[in-house]
Amino acid sequence: MKKLSLTILFALLALSCFASVNPKSAVIPEIKQWKAAKGELVLDCDALKAAVKYAVVDNKALGDEGYIISVGKSGIKISANSTRGHFYADKTLAQWSLSCKDADGRLHFPCGEIRDVPDYGLRGLHLDCGRKFIPMDYLRDLVEVMAYYKMNTISIHLNDNGFKQFFGDDWKTTYSAFRMECETFPGLTARDGFYSKDEFREFIRYAASLGVEVIPEFDAPAHSLCFTQYKASLGSEEYGIDHLNLSNPEVYEFIDALYKEYLGGSNPVFCCPRMHVGTDEYSNATPELIAQFREFTDHCIREVEKYGKKACVWGALTHADGPTPVKSEGVDMFVWNNTYANPLDMAAQGYKIISIPDWINYIVPGAWYYQDFLDIEKIYGKWNPAYVADVKFKDGDPVILGGMFALWNDLVGNGVTVHDIHERLMPAIHTIAAKSWNIDPSMSFKDFDALRRTLPEADGINRLLRLEKPVSVAVLEPGMKICAELKGVAADYTVSFDIEWKKEAKGTVLFESEDAVFYLSDPVSGRFGYARDNLYLDVFNFRPYPGEKLSVKIVGREKETTLYVNGKKVESKGITMRYYNEGRDSHSYRAVLNAFPLERTGSWKSRITNFQAQMD
Repeated sequence: MKKLSLTILFALLALSCFASVNPKSAVIPEIKQWKAAKGELVLDCDALKAAVKYAVVDNKALGDEGYIISVGKSGIKISANSTRGHFYADKTLAQWSLSCKDADGRLHFPCGEIRDVPDYGLRGLHLDCGRKFIPMDYLRDLVEVMAYYKMNTISIHLNDNGFKQFFGDDWKTTYSAFRMECETFPGLTARDGFYSKDEFREFIRYAASLGVEVIPEFDAPAHSLCFTQYKASLGSEEYGIDHLNLSNPEVYEFIDALYKEYLGGSNPVFCCPRMHVGTDEYSNATPELIAQFREFTDHCIREVEKYGKKACVWGALTHADGPTPVKSEGVDMFVWNNTYANPLDMAAQGYKIISIPDWINYIVPGAWYYQDFLDIEKIYGKWNPAYVADVKFKDGDPVILGGMFALWNDLVGNGVTVHDIHERLMPAIHTIAAKSWNIDPSMSFKDFDALRRTLPEADGINRLLRLEKPVSVAVLEPGMKICAELKGVAADYTVSFDIEWKKEAKGTVLFESEDAVFYLSDPVSGRFGYARDNLYLDVFNFRPYPGEKLSVKIVGREKETTLYVNGKKVESKGITMRYYNEGRDSHSYRAVLNAFPLERTGSWKSRITNFQAQMD
């Protein structure tokens, strides 16, 4: 992704703002109503907070999240029914101020009134943390980003497994993970990454303070390999041991005990209004199996409700159609595929619907199916939550709670990093937020796309690692902190340095951050290389001779990382294909260092000079 000039774009937006006294083009989601007045309010940036006055009103039209911003020559008044409305108004004001800043840093707000109310009450994303562990510090940053764009719901997928085709076609060795600390079943918790009860409880509360509801999910009775690998008797021999054996009473005892651990007690771990019980993609091979699946779904719903929670389910009851009753009143259904759950039938049965259609709103990084990045132009032009795949509800139909998108990490170990995931989430967040809050924006997609690329991710957050100016160090020393607040630079980047080589021990680090390491001597072979997410190690076929003086350059692009030495290309690391079933199906493996670490230097013997890092 090429770096755009923030200064130039915001200057153009500011000119538009002054000329038309219409600030719509500078805010995502686009505001609903703007009534212009004469004049403008001019402020120093540090005077903005003092210029804002808040009022609590009783205006039914605003609901819980709507607000009014009135700008006069003497100040700004924000009116809302709740603190949530005030909070969203502040986010609008923060974005708006970026486009109304002049060359001297003063703010020029056109006088007038904004009235802004969301079209849908649920605006969110579903994130698969089961197949790939997503660190808690990233989740905390993510909910800040969501709040900045007025998204209010994140569903966290806490258990799942890989495809056995990529693990020797053997369920016993196929990857699976349960991401929560667990005392009821010691050893169930994944060893390669999990959330403690305390930190997840605190995360839920932190997200709620930003207006973002966390919906935790335990997926069953399919996608349940972590449970059956833990206790083999829970698994189905006939339909695959990633399926729970619903004929076995132990299954109910096991699931009930899990719910009790996280929902029970005076200080429950899942201290949130809703819990997702899964229930997707279970076999429908026989009427008896369908009846068992429906009975299990009904049981899980009612068990969650016993703890005062609202239950969410994946839409599966068309796929598993039958006479066995499943509770619908007060149940929220994620409708993802209309052959699994016909949304019109589900609405008629009494379910409230969250629109998350797989054909347009699913990301699966590196897969040969679904999308690597969402087609945001199609979503911006053709989707809103009333569109549940090929079924269109009336805009504003109360059966539709809102809309979401999903990112699934189906392909375990495919080289995709948290940074890669974030680069996929950001454009999707911008677009789903825009089309769930305001389904009929006046902004063209071209203008929307240009704006979203320049707005910050959130106040103080730069997970995209955009470098505003090059980094240059004459003599690089061990133990230096160069870009502690940035942590790295993302593609497209170029990093270069001169080195006078002395023999380095294996594992010698040039630069590192929390998510990545660049090695002068990798831990295995002693070559130049890099590690990502504390999980993937890739090395170049290059090792200096003792005493050799070299000019080194690393060029990072979205799909390729290349090493040059003394001006000559040594090797590129990119995307390769992995196959199974005699090559009929494949997925991509990313060996790309998409974000070069710059947080701190390591320790070495060699002399390193003329270090530079820049975005291209």
